[in-house]
Amino acid sequence: MDGSVVAPGAEWVDDVLLCGPDEQVCLRLPEVIDRAKLRRLVRDRQIELAQSGMRPGGAAALRLPPSLAFVTHLLAVWRSGGQAILLDHRLTDYEVRRAIERLVPQVVVSPDRPVQAGLRTFVDVDASIASYSGHPASTTHAVVQLSSGSTGPSKVIGRTAEDLVEEVMRYTRIDGVPVKNERLILLPSMVHVLGLVGGLLYGLHAGVELIPPARLTGDAIIQAIAAETTPATVLGVPFHIGLLASVQQPPWLPQFKRMTTGGELVPKAVSDAFEQKYGVPLGNMYGMTEVGVIGTDLYGRHRPAIQPAPGIDVRTVDGELQIARKESPYLGLSDPSRWSDGWLRTRDAGVVDDETGLVSIKGRLDSQVSVGGLKVDLTEVEYTLGTLNGVEAAVVVYDGSITAYLQLKERRETARLEAELSQRLASYKRPRTLYVLDQLPRTTTGKLVRDLTVLRKAVS
Repeated sequence: MDGSVVAPGAEWVDDVLLCGPDEQVCLRLPEVIDRAKLRRLVRDRQIELAQSGMRPGGAAALRLPPSLAFVTHLLAVWRSGGQAILLDHRLTDYEVRRAIERLVPQVVVSPDRPVQAGLRTFVDVDASIASYSGHPASTTHAVVQLSSGSTGPSKVIGRTAEDLVEEVMRYTRIDGVPVKNERLILLPSMVHVLGLVGGLLYGLHAGVELIPPARLTGDAIIQAIAAETTPATVLGVPFHIGLLASVQQPPWLPQFKRMTTGGELVPKAVSDAFEQKYGVPLGNMYGMTEVGVIGTDLYGRHRPAIQPAPGIDVRTVDGELQIARKESPYLGLSDPSRWSDGWLRTRDAGVVDDETGLVSIKGRLDSQVSVGGLKVDLTEVEYTLGTLNGVEAAVVVYDGSITAYLQLKERRETARLEAELSQRLASYKRPRTLYVLDQLPRTTTGKLVRDLTVLRKAVS
C-alpha cells in the first residue's frame, strides 16, 4: 500500500479535518501553514511511518511536544488507519517505558533531539521514528491518552474516531466558540483533550486559525491577540488567567472576543477581576479526558453553573455527576466503579437543576471529610483560602487532619494568614497545618495536584 493513501475507514480525516480551500490558513507558527501545505506534510509523514513499519490497524506512540511534527504525525497515523498513543513529552523515561510496554505500539515517534525547557506553547522540532513491534493495536480506538493524574495515578483512556468526530460536531453547536475566519490563541497542550479536540481538531474542521503564542507569557499572549484584526478567542486553563492578569497595563484589544478556560472552574472573584481588566467574557468549560467537553458557560451568564453541551446527558446519583456513555472509555479490565450500565461516574459532586437543566459542580466527592463528627467540604476551605490577600493558589487535603498547601503572590507571615482565616471559617474547618511553597505541583495540563504523595514530597 502507498503510505500516502488514506486507509479504508480513515476517510474521516480528509472529510472532517483536512478538507477546505488550499489557501485557507490552518496554523500560524509564525510560519503560515495553509491546507495545501498541511495535506502535503501529512502525506509525507504517512510514507515515513509506513517505511518504519506502521501498518493499518497498528499503533504509533507519539512522544512529541506540541509542534508541527506532532500535528502532522497525528493526522498521518489516523489517515493510515492507525491508533495514536499520545504521551506527553514531559513524562519521564520510566513513565514512557511503562506505557509502551503495556500498549505495544508498532512505532514510537520522538523528537530527534532533547526539547529545551522553557515557557513555550509550541516547539520547532524534527521527529525520529523507531520501529518497536509488529503487533496490531490491541483495540480499535483512534486515540489513546493518559488522564491528567491530578488526584492519583493516570488511567489509560481510549476514544474511537466516531467519538472524536461526534465531539468536534458538538463544538459546532456550542454558542460562543470561534467560527470560520476567526482566530484561536491556543495555550493548552494538544496532547490533552482540551487542546486536542477543542483546539486542534475543532479548529481544523471549522476553518479557525490556530495560533500558539511564541512564549507562554502574558505579554506574548497579548501580542498574539494583537497581531491580526480578526476576532480572537483565547483558550486556556486557570493558570493562563494568571499570566494575563500579570500584565500591568494591557493595550486596548478590540479584536479580543473572549477567553475560555477548562480544567478547573474559575472562582467568581477571579472572573470578575479578569473581565474588569480586559472587558471581555471569561467563559468556563467543564470536561474530562474520557468524554471531552461536558458543559460550558462561555458568556459567564450562569456562573458557577454550566449548560450541558449538545448531545450530553447528565444525571446525579447520590450527589455524584454521571455522564451517559455507550461503552467504557478505559482500556483493560472493566471497572464498574467508574463505568457501568451506560453511565460514567465523574467522581465530581454536583447538582442538576430540574427546571433549567443547568449543572452546578460542587467539587470532588473525596473532598467531603468528617472532623470530630462534623462534615467539612475541603472545596469550601480551599476557596476561602483563595480569597485571602496574597494567596495565588491553594490545595487543601485531609492527611489525618485538614492540611493546606499555599502558593503566595507575595511573602506573608503564616500567622497573619491563619488570623485572617479565623475570621472567615469555623475552627473545625480550618487547616491544622499550612505549608507555603514557591510553586504548587501541577499536572501537565495545568491542574493543581491533590495527590498526597506528591504534595508531601514537595515540602520535604
